[in-house]
Amino acid sequence: MGLIPGPAFECTIVGASFAGLSCAMSLAERGVATQVLERKADPGERLHTTGVLVRDVIDDGGWLGELPRELTRRIDGVRLYAPDMRSVALNAPGYYFLATDTPQALRWMAERCRQIGANMRLGATYTKARREGDGFRVDGFGRTSYLVGADGPKSRVARDLALGENRKFLFGVECEYENLEIAEPDRLHCFIDRRLAPGYIGWVVAGVGIAQIGLARRAAAPGAAKAAFSAFIDKIAPVVDVRRIKPSHIRAGYIPCGGVVDPVAAERVLLVGDSAGMVSPVTAGGIHTAIKHGEAAGRAIAAFAAGECDDPSRWFVETYPRFRTKRALRWFYDHFQSDLAFNLLIGSRPIQAAARLVFFHRLRS
Repeated sequence: MGLIPGPAFECTIVGASFAGLSCAMSLAERGVATQVLERKADPGERLHTTGVLVRDVIDDGGWLGELPRELTRRIDGVRLYAPDMRSVALNAPGYYFLATDTPQALRWMAERCRQIGANMRLGATYTKARREGDGFRVDGFGRTSYLVGADGPKSRVARDLALGENRKFLFGVECEYENLEIAEPDRLHCFIDRRLAPGYIGWVVAGVGIAQIGLARRAAAPGAAKAAFSAFIDKIAPVVDVRRIKPSHIRAGYIPCGGVVDPVAAERVLLVGDSAGMVSPVTAGGIHTAIKHGEAAGRAIAAFAAGECDDPSRWFVETYPRFRTKRALRWFYDHFQSDLAFNLLIGSRPIQAAARLVFFHRLRS
Protein backbone atom coordinates (compact mmCIF):
# COMPACT_ATOMS: atom_id res chain seq x y z
CA MET A 1 0.00 0.00 0.00
CA GLY A 2 1.14 3.57 -0.68
CA LEU A 3 3.37 5.05 -3.32
CA ILE A 4 6.65 3.41 -4.27
CA PRO A 5 9.90 4.93 -3.09
CA GLY A 6 12.43 6.11 -5.61
CA PRO A 7 10.64 8.14 -8.35
CA ALA A 8 11.53 11.81 -8.47
CA PHE A 9 7.84 12.65 -8.24
CA GLU A 10 5.21 10.70 -6.38
CA CYS A 11 2.45 12.20 -8.54
CA THR A 12 2.48 13.70 -12.02
CA ILE A 13 -0.49 15.80 -13.16
CA VAL A 14 -0.96 16.46 -16.85
CA GLY A 15 -2.68 19.79 -17.42
CA ALA A 16 -2.68 23.07 -15.45
CA SER A 17 -6.47 23.33 -15.57
CA PHE A 18 -8.79 24.18 -12.68
CA ALA A 19 -8.95 20.45 -11.90
CA GLY A 20 -5.23 19.82 -12.32
CA LEU A 21 -4.13 22.81 -10.25
CA SER A 22 -6.68 22.07 -7.50
CA CYS A 23 -5.33 18.52 -7.32
CA ALA A 24 -1.74 19.79 -7.23
CA MET A 25 -2.55 22.18 -4.38
CA SER A 26 -4.03 19.38 -2.28
CA LEU A 27 -1.02 17.16 -2.89
CA ALA A 28 1.66 19.79 -2.33
CA GLU A 29 -0.02 21.02 0.86
CA ARG A 30 0.27 17.46 2.18
CA GLY A 31 3.94 17.13 1.29
CA VAL A 32 3.53 14.82 -1.72
CA ALA A 33 6.25 15.42 -4.33
CA THR A 34 4.19 16.62 -7.31
CA GLN A 35 4.93 17.85 -10.81
CA VAL A 36 2.45 19.51 -13.17
CA LEU A 37 3.05 19.25 -16.92
CA GLU A 38 1.44 22.03 -18.96
CA ARG A 39 2.12 22.37 -22.68
CA LYS A 40 1.41 26.12 -22.64
CA ALA A 41 4.14 28.46 -21.44
CA ASP A 42 1.43 30.50 -19.70
CA PRO A 43 -1.45 28.65 -17.98
CA GLY A 44 -3.70 31.66 -18.56
CA GLU A 45 -3.39 31.79 -22.35
CA ARG A 46 -5.65 30.22 -25.01
CA LEU A 47 -8.44 29.30 -22.61
CA HIS A 48 -11.70 27.62 -23.57
CA THR A 49 -13.93 28.69 -20.69
CA THR A 50 -16.10 31.69 -19.91
CA GLY A 51 -14.98 31.40 -16.30
CA VAL A 52 -18.33 31.97 -14.58
CA LEU A 53 -18.40 30.33 -11.14
CA VAL A 54 -21.53 29.25 -9.30
CA ARG A 55 -22.03 30.18 -5.67
CA ASP A 56 -21.52 26.56 -4.63
CA VAL A 57 -17.79 26.95 -5.33
CA ILE A 58 -17.62 29.60 -2.63
CA ASP A 59 -19.79 27.59 -0.24
CA ASP A 60 -17.46 24.60 -0.56
CA GLY A 61 -14.62 26.70 0.86
CA GLY A 62 -11.05 25.80 0.01
CA TRP A 63 -8.50 27.86 -1.86
CA LEU A 64 -11.08 29.90 -3.81
CA GLY A 65 -11.83 31.92 -0.71
CA GLU A 66 -8.32 33.34 -1.05
CA LEU A 67 -8.72 34.37 -4.69
CA PRO A 68 -7.96 38.13 -4.93
CA ARG A 69 -11.19 40.09 -4.99
CA GLU A 70 -10.16 42.11 -8.03
CA LEU A 71 -10.24 38.90 -10.09
CA THR A 72 -13.99 38.39 -9.60
CA ARG A 73 -17.23 40.27 -10.13
CA ARG A 74 -20.58 39.29 -8.66
CA ILE A 75 -23.59 38.56 -10.90
CA ASP A 76 -26.92 38.30 -9.10
CA GLY A 77 -29.29 36.81 -11.63
CA VAL A 78 -30.16 35.68 -15.15
CA ARG A 79 -32.11 37.23 -17.98
CA LEU A 80 -33.46 34.49 -20.25
CA TYR A 81 -34.42 35.37 -23.83
CA ALA A 82 -36.85 33.38 -25.96
CA PRO A 83 -36.09 32.94 -29.67
CA ASP A 84 -38.32 35.95 -30.45
CA MET A 85 -36.18 38.00 -27.99
CA ARG A 86 -38.85 38.43 -25.34
CA SER A 87 -37.21 37.89 -21.97
CA VAL A 88 -37.75 37.16 -18.31
CA ALA A 89 -35.57 38.01 -15.30
CA LEU A 90 -34.72 35.10 -13.01
CA ASN A 91 -33.39 35.21 -9.47
CA ALA A 92 -32.99 32.86 -6.52
CA PRO A 93 -32.81 34.25 -2.99
CA GLY A 94 -29.21 34.38 -1.82
CA TYR A 95 -27.85 32.87 -5.03
CA TYR A 96 -25.27 34.52 -7.27
CA PHE A 97 -22.51 33.82 -9.79
CA LEU A 98 -18.97 35.12 -9.98
CA ALA A 99 -17.50 36.27 -13.27
CA THR A 100 -13.74 35.82 -13.13
CA ASP A 101 -10.64 37.15 -14.80
CA THR A 102 -9.98 33.54 -15.73
CA PRO A 103 -6.46 33.93 -17.16
CA GLN A 104 -5.30 35.73 -14.03
CA ALA A 105 -7.12 33.27 -11.76
CA LEU A 106 -5.27 30.33 -13.34
CA ARG A 107 -1.95 32.18 -13.17
CA TRP A 108 -2.63 32.87 -9.50
CA MET A 109 -3.39 29.19 -8.89
CA ALA A 110 -0.25 28.07 -10.70
CA GLU A 111 1.87 30.45 -8.63
CA ARG A 112 0.23 29.21 -5.43
CA CYS A 113 1.09 25.65 -6.44
CA ARG A 114 4.69 26.65 -7.04
CA GLN A 115 4.93 28.48 -3.72
CA ILE A 116 3.76 25.46 -1.71
CA GLY A 117 6.18 23.10 -3.41
CA ALA A 118 4.66 21.72 -6.62
CA ASN A 119 7.04 21.62 -9.58
CA MET A 120 5.26 23.66 -12.29
CA ARG A 121 6.69 22.61 -15.65
CA LEU A 122 5.25 25.08 -18.16
CA GLY A 123 5.90 24.62 -21.86
CA ALA A 124 6.14 20.88 -21.12
CA THR A 125 4.24 18.66 -23.55
CA TYR A 126 3.10 15.25 -22.38
CA THR A 127 3.62 12.64 -25.11
CA LYS A 128 3.40 9.21 -23.52
CA ALA A 129 3.46 7.27 -20.25
CA ARG A 130 4.40 3.62 -19.93
CA ARG A 131 3.70 1.40 -16.96
CA GLU A 132 6.91 0.52 -15.17
CA GLY A 133 6.74 -1.52 -11.98
CA ASP A 134 4.25 0.04 -9.58
CA GLY A 135 4.06 3.30 -11.46
CA PHE A 136 4.81 4.96 -14.79
CA ARG A 137 7.69 6.31 -16.80
CA VAL A 138 6.58 9.57 -18.42
CA ASP A 139 8.60 10.25 -21.56
CA GLY A 140 10.94 13.15 -20.92
CA PHE A 141 9.85 13.65 -17.30
CA GLY A 142 11.03 10.60 -15.38
CA ARG A 143 9.24 8.11 -13.20
CA THR A 144 6.13 8.74 -11.18
CA SER A 145 4.09 6.62 -8.82
CA TYR A 146 0.72 8.15 -9.72
CA LEU A 147 -0.65 9.87 -12.80
CA VAL A 148 -3.57 12.30 -13.05
CA GLY A 149 -5.06 13.28 -16.41
CA ALA A 150 -6.40 16.85 -16.35
CA ASP A 151 -5.58 17.62 -19.96
CA GLY A 152 -8.91 18.61 -21.44
CA PRO A 153 -11.90 17.08 -23.22
CA LYS A 154 -9.76 15.15 -25.73
CA SER A 155 -7.30 13.80 -23.19
CA ARG A 156 -4.05 12.27 -24.39
CA VAL A 157 -3.68 10.56 -21.03
CA ALA A 158 -7.05 8.85 -21.48
CA ARG A 159 -6.20 7.73 -25.00
CA ASP A 160 -2.69 6.66 -24.06
CA LEU A 161 -3.79 4.47 -21.13
CA ALA A 162 -7.00 3.08 -22.69
CA LEU A 163 -9.34 4.97 -20.37
CA GLY A 164 -12.76 6.28 -21.32
CA GLU A 165 -12.91 9.16 -23.78
CA ASN A 166 -15.51 11.87 -24.25
CA ARG A 167 -17.79 11.11 -27.20
CA LYS A 168 -20.51 13.78 -27.03
CA PHE A 169 -19.62 17.44 -27.37
CA LEU A 170 -20.88 20.95 -27.79
CA PHE A 171 -18.74 23.33 -29.79
CA GLY A 172 -18.48 26.86 -28.45
CA VAL A 173 -17.26 30.20 -29.80
CA GLU A 174 -16.71 33.22 -27.56
CA CYS A 175 -15.41 36.75 -28.13
CA GLU A 176 -14.17 39.24 -25.57
CA TYR A 177 -14.72 42.99 -25.92
CA GLU A 178 -12.92 45.64 -23.93
CA ASN A 179 -14.60 48.82 -22.66
CA LEU A 180 -18.04 47.55 -23.66
CA GLU A 181 -21.00 48.39 -21.44
CA ILE A 182 -24.08 46.19 -21.48
CA ALA A 183 -27.52 46.70 -20.03
CA GLU A 184 -28.08 44.96 -16.70
CA PRO A 185 -24.44 44.03 -16.08
CA ASP A 186 -25.51 42.25 -12.89
CA ARG A 187 -27.23 39.52 -14.94
CA LEU A 188 -26.06 36.63 -17.04
CA HIS A 189 -27.90 37.08 -20.35
CA CYS A 190 -28.86 33.74 -21.97
CA PHE A 191 -30.46 33.31 -25.40
CA ILE A 192 -32.41 30.29 -26.66
CA ASP A 193 -32.53 29.71 -30.42
CA ARG A 194 -32.77 26.22 -31.92
CA ARG A 195 -31.57 27.38 -35.35
CA LEU A 196 -28.43 29.11 -34.08
CA ALA A 197 -27.72 27.15 -30.91
CA PRO A 198 -29.28 23.67 -31.18
CA GLY A 199 -28.77 21.82 -27.93
CA TYR A 200 -27.50 24.81 -25.99
CA ILE A 201 -27.64 28.64 -25.79
CA GLY A 202 -25.94 31.91 -26.57
CA TRP A 203 -24.80 34.23 -23.78
CA VAL A 204 -23.61 37.72 -22.87
CA VAL A 205 -21.89 38.44 -19.59
CA ALA A 206 -20.17 41.51 -18.20
CA GLY A 207 -16.93 39.98 -16.94
CA VAL A 208 -13.99 41.50 -15.11
CA GLY A 209 -12.92 44.44 -17.25
CA ILE A 210 -14.39 42.88 -20.41
CA ALA A 211 -17.69 41.75 -21.88
CA GLN A 212 -17.95 38.17 -23.13
CA ILE A 213 -20.31 37.08 -25.90
CA GLY A 214 -20.54 33.44 -26.84
CA LEU A 215 -22.58 30.70 -28.41
CA ALA A 216 -22.39 26.90 -28.18
CA ARG A 217 -24.25 24.24 -30.12
CA ARG A 218 -24.19 20.51 -30.65
CA ALA A 219 -20.82 19.64 -32.11
CA ALA A 220 -20.57 20.19 -35.84
CA ALA A 221 -17.92 21.54 -38.16
CA PRO A 222 -16.22 24.54 -36.48
CA GLY A 223 -17.07 26.61 -39.55
CA ALA A 224 -20.80 26.05 -38.97
CA ALA A 225 -20.49 27.20 -35.37
CA LYS A 226 -18.63 30.33 -36.43
CA ALA A 227 -21.28 31.13 -39.04
CA ALA A 228 -23.97 30.69 -36.40
CA PHE A 229 -22.04 32.98 -34.05
CA SER A 230 -21.97 35.69 -36.72
CA ALA A 231 -25.74 35.41 -37.11
CA PHE A 232 -26.12 35.51 -33.33
CA ILE A 233 -24.19 38.79 -33.16
CA ASP A 234 -26.69 40.27 -35.63
CA LYS A 235 -29.65 38.94 -33.67
CA ILE A 236 -28.64 40.34 -30.28
CA ALA A 237 -27.81 43.82 -31.60
CA PRO A 238 -30.90 45.31 -29.86
CA VAL A 239 -29.42 44.13 -26.53
CA VAL A 240 -25.73 44.73 -27.21
CA ASP A 241 -24.45 45.85 -30.59
CA VAL A 242 -20.91 44.74 -31.40
CA ARG A 243 -21.32 44.39 -35.17
CA ARG A 244 -18.72 47.05 -35.84
CA ILE A 245 -16.46 46.34 -32.88
CA LYS A 246 -13.40 44.14 -33.18
CA PRO A 247 -13.04 41.67 -30.31
CA SER A 248 -9.87 41.72 -28.25
CA HIS A 249 -9.80 37.93 -28.00
CA ILE A 250 -11.57 35.02 -29.70
CA ARG A 251 -11.71 31.50 -28.33
CA ALA A 252 -13.36 28.32 -29.56
CA GLY A 253 -13.35 24.71 -28.50
CA TYR A 254 -15.18 21.52 -27.63
CA ILE A 255 -17.23 21.09 -24.44
CA PRO A 256 -17.97 17.53 -23.29
CA CYS A 257 -21.65 16.95 -22.51
CA GLY A 258 -22.04 13.18 -22.26
CA GLY A 259 -21.31 12.71 -18.56
CA VAL A 260 -18.44 10.97 -16.80
CA VAL A 261 -16.40 8.68 -19.09
CA ASP A 262 -16.04 4.96 -18.48
CA PRO A 263 -13.59 3.83 -17.27
CA VAL A 264 -12.46 7.02 -15.58
CA ALA A 265 -9.58 5.38 -13.72
CA ALA A 266 -7.20 2.43 -13.74
CA GLU A 267 -4.46 1.28 -11.37
CA ARG A 268 -2.61 4.39 -10.16
CA VAL A 269 -4.20 6.73 -12.71
CA LEU A 270 -7.24 9.03 -12.45
CA LEU A 271 -8.95 11.42 -14.84
CA VAL A 272 -10.37 14.66 -13.44
CA GLY A 273 -12.17 17.71 -14.85
CA ASP A 274 -13.01 17.84 -18.55
CA SER A 275 -10.81 14.78 -19.18
CA ALA A 276 -13.21 12.79 -17.01
CA GLY A 277 -16.29 14.31 -18.67
CA MET A 278 -17.06 15.99 -15.35
CA VAL A 279 -19.14 18.71 -16.99
CA SER A 280 -22.85 19.27 -16.47
CA PRO A 281 -24.70 17.83 -19.49
CA VAL A 282 -27.30 20.60 -19.10
CA THR A 283 -25.42 23.82 -18.28
CA ALA A 284 -22.00 22.77 -19.65
CA GLY A 285 -20.55 24.12 -16.42
CA GLY A 286 -17.52 22.24 -15.19
CA ILE A 287 -15.42 24.56 -13.04
CA HIS A 288 -17.24 23.77 -9.79
CA THR A 289 -16.87 20.00 -10.13
CA ALA A 290 -13.33 20.39 -11.49
CA ILE A 291 -12.23 22.27 -8.38
CA LYS A 292 -14.18 20.13 -5.92
CA HIS A 293 -13.09 16.75 -7.29
CA GLY A 294 -9.59 17.93 -8.17
CA GLU A 295 -9.04 18.87 -4.53
CA ALA A 296 -10.61 15.63 -3.31
CA ALA A 297 -8.50 13.56 -5.72
CA GLY A 298 -5.38 15.21 -4.32
CA ARG A 299 -6.43 14.37 -0.76
CA ALA A 300 -7.14 10.76 -1.72
CA ILE A 301 -3.79 10.29 -3.50
CA ALA A 302 -1.98 11.89 -0.54
CA ALA A 303 -3.71 9.45 1.83
CA PHE A 304 -2.62 6.59 -0.45
CA ALA A 305 0.93 7.93 -0.39
CA ALA A 306 0.84 7.84 3.41
CA GLY A 307 -0.42 4.25 3.42
CA GLU A 308 -3.78 5.27 4.88
CA CYS A 309 -6.02 3.87 2.12
CA ASP A 310 -6.13 1.74 -1.00
CA ASP A 311 -5.37 3.07 -4.46
CA PRO A 312 -8.04 5.78 -5.09
CA SER A 313 -8.64 4.38 -8.56
CA ARG A 314 -10.51 1.55 -6.80
CA TRP A 315 -12.88 3.67 -4.75
CA PHE A 316 -12.54 7.43 -5.22
CA VAL A 317 -14.27 7.38 -8.60
CA GLU A 318 -17.48 6.33 -6.82
CA THR A 319 -17.67 9.93 -5.58
CA TYR A 320 -17.78 11.33 -9.12
CA PRO A 321 -21.11 12.88 -10.15
CA ARG A 322 -23.17 10.68 -12.48
CA PHE A 323 -25.47 13.45 -13.72
CA ARG A 324 -28.37 11.00 -14.16
CA THR A 325 -31.08 13.67 -14.05
CA LYS A 326 -29.03 16.11 -16.09
CA ARG A 327 -28.25 13.50 -18.76
CA ALA A 328 -31.99 12.83 -19.03
CA LEU A 329 -32.63 16.55 -19.42
CA ARG A 330 -29.85 16.74 -22.02
CA TRP A 331 -31.58 13.99 -24.03
CA PHE A 332 -34.94 15.74 -23.73
CA TYR A 333 -33.52 19.11 -24.78
CA ASP A 334 -31.66 17.57 -27.73
CA HIS A 335 -34.81 15.87 -29.02
CA PHE A 336 -37.58 18.28 -28.11
CA GLN A 337 -36.09 21.79 -28.09
CA SER A 338 -38.80 23.98 -29.61
CA ASP A 339 -38.53 27.67 -30.43
CA LEU A 340 -42.30 27.91 -30.71
CA ALA A 341 -42.78 26.47 -27.22
CA PHE A 342 -40.25 28.86 -25.70
CA ASN A 343 -41.81 31.83 -27.51
CA LEU A 344 -45.25 30.91 -26.16
CA LEU A 345 -44.23 29.89 -22.65
CA ILE A 346 -41.26 32.12 -21.74
CA GLY A 347 -43.32 33.98 -19.14
CA SER A 348 -45.04 30.92 -17.71
CA ARG A 349 -44.40 29.52 -14.26
CA PRO A 350 -43.34 26.03 -15.47
CA ILE A 351 -40.66 27.44 -17.81
CA GLN A 352 -39.39 29.84 -15.16
CA ALA A 353 -39.31 27.08 -12.54
CA ALA A 354 -37.37 24.77 -14.89
CA ALA A 355 -34.94 27.57 -15.77
CA ARG A 356 -34.28 28.28 -12.09
CA LEU A 357 -33.48 24.61 -11.51
CA VAL A 358 -30.94 24.70 -14.34
CA PHE A 359 -29.30 28.09 -13.88
CA PHE A 360 -29.23 28.18 -10.09
CA HIS A 361 -27.57 24.78 -9.81
CA ARG A 362 -30.36 23.00 -7.99
CA LEU A 363 -30.09 19.73 -9.93
CA ARG A 364 -27.58 17.61 -8.02
CA SER A 365 -27.96 14.18 -9.64
